[in-house]
Amino acid sequence: MRPPSWLVTCSTCTTTADDSTSPFSENRSPSLKLQASDTSISFEIPSSAMLSSNSSTITSSPSLQSELSLQTLPSVPSLQKLSPETLSLSVSHLCVASIKPRTSLPITCLAVHGNLLYAASAHEINIYDRNTCAHLDAFNGQDSFSGSVKAAAFCNGSVLTAHQDSKIRVWRLMATKGHKLVNALPTVNDRLRRFVLPSNYVTIRRHKKRLWIEHVDAVTDLAVNNGMIYSVSWDKSLKIWRASDLRCVESVKAHEDAVNAVAVSGDGTVYTGSADSRIRVWAKPSGEKRHALIATLEKHKSAVNALALNGDGLVLFSGACDRSILVWEREDSATHMAVTGALRGHRKAILCLINVSDMLFSGSADCTVRIWQRGHDGRYCCLASLEGHQKPVKSLAAVSEGASNSAVSVFGGSLDGEIKVWKVSATSLKSQQSNIAVC
Repeated sequence: MRPPSWLVTCSTCTTTADDSTSPFSENRSPSLKLQASDTSISFEIPSSAMLSSNSSTITSSPSLQSELSLQTLPSVPSLQKLSPETLSLSVSHLCVASIKPRTSLPITCLAVHGNLLYAASAHEINIYDRNTCAHLDAFNGQDSFSGSVKAAAFCNGSVLTAHQDSKIRVWRLMATKGHKLVNALPTVNDRLRRFVLPSNYVTIRRHKKRLWIEHVDAVTDLAVNNGMIYSVSWDKSLKIWRASDLRCVESVKAHEDAVNAVAVSGDGTVYTGSADSRIRVWAKPSGEKRHALIATLEKHKSAVNALALNGDGLVLFSGACDRSILVWEREDSATHMAVTGALRGHRKAILCLINVSDMLFSGSADCTVRIWQRGHDGRYCCLASLEGHQKPVKSLAAVSEGASNSAVSVFGGSLDGEIKVWKVSATSLKSQQSNIAVC
């Protein structure tokens, strides 16, 4: 039996395609909650520390500073040299809800689309109103053979889900019957086009061949960009699909070990992170039809679990089992990224990253979510550490609220089977002071 997916990313063993997901037992500490049984939501009463008179302003606590001594990659300089006061920021964060899906299984994937929050509990996908946290729908609950859902993406009005059984499923939101399965990648038509020619088959292990358009192990991550779908898998490959007809147009042996993450910039540059400790950069040379390897980024000393790009695609963040988040920036004369430093503080492996509104959110096996913001001269500040989960934070989703980019809703999914919802706000002290002066 395969070990749980969050452990596999931190191991160096070779994965296989025919194992199933292991269930997790719950081990929660008691907390004071107001239950809403019809929506399976519990609204937590914040702790006294969170409701103190100075809770709206977060200072750099001794605990945060002491954790900066975790030097996991001594050759890479630390970038978190700023405090909220240095940035003239007033930071507030509040856990406003805790959602517990009915299955009580680990949360393996979160994704936000419009006002909808998609949350995968093993193989079942639940949908919530992200504003009220009301449960709206659930699908794929009967198909336990698909294995856990590893990732979700949205394209042309459809929902794409990546599964442990090596399939990518395509769902359509129907007007009256919720979500309906309309296809799976590779499609039947794509298979029929290729199954006759022997040249379309590749050897996956001794005496066994498969079509090159098929993933042969768990699909771990998805990305959508400019009409193309990008998928990576524990089978070490990157595959590229055309969204218009769902055909696989390219397959690349991307790494020497399982591929855990993919990110695509606006110009089409593709980044893949693997258990082989490397990040590889792929792009189409001018006039070429296929992607080529243009760089290999090697600084991590253990499995790379998560990747995220900033808004303009010029900064790449990578999280690994070495407990560090590396920051890579594109130099003016270079076609790829160069490491500028590390963000340290998490006590265990980094499992997920997401960048929203100039804030980077990191989820870790230490059960916390950290908020980072870039300041002067490429230096960073850890604004806060969000706590509350009892087990590793496996997935994150975040979205800006309203016209102000300083207010963000953050959703954290954990192996404890719960989804925490935080409201985070970072406002400028200078603007507050100017408003007071006007009054």
